[in-house]
Amino acid sequence: RFSHACPFARIMENRLIKKLTQIGIRGLNGHQRQQADKFGVEIIEMKNFNVNTFFQSKYPIYISLDLDVLDPAFAPGVSHPEAGGLSTREVLNIIHTMEGNIVGADIVELNPKRDPLGITAMAAAKILKEIAAKMVVYDPNFI
Repeated sequence: RFSHACPFARIMENRLIKKLTQIGIRGLNGHQRQQADKFGVEIIEMKNFNVNTFFQSKYPIYISLDLDVLDPAFAPGVSHPEAGGLSTREVLNIIHTMEGNIVGADIVELNPKRDPLGITAMAAAKILKEIAAKMVVYDPNFI
């Protein structure tokens, strides 16, 4: 019930957020589909994902980025690699074009034991930097 595989189920059960969109899902079982339907979760499976999709929200945005959304060619250092994922550039484009107030983020599933060259850690650091840059609010009156 409280494993790393189900935090969003607990969040939705406790009505802690208004909307959840999951992007890049490549392995979805029947129970997960039922949970998504029950709580109105929008799931954009990788097979249906359009890299030109534009995301915006009037609600505060929290980004939880599971590194295994990246194809293993770009992130071999994850616990559950699965071919057919996004490129690092595609993830960065999603972040760059997203409109809304990003209030927080986390990046999960880095497993350095599976990536002796550190490619995944470099991708995670770049993604973190870009998310943080989107969170910074520019105030021209601040000196």
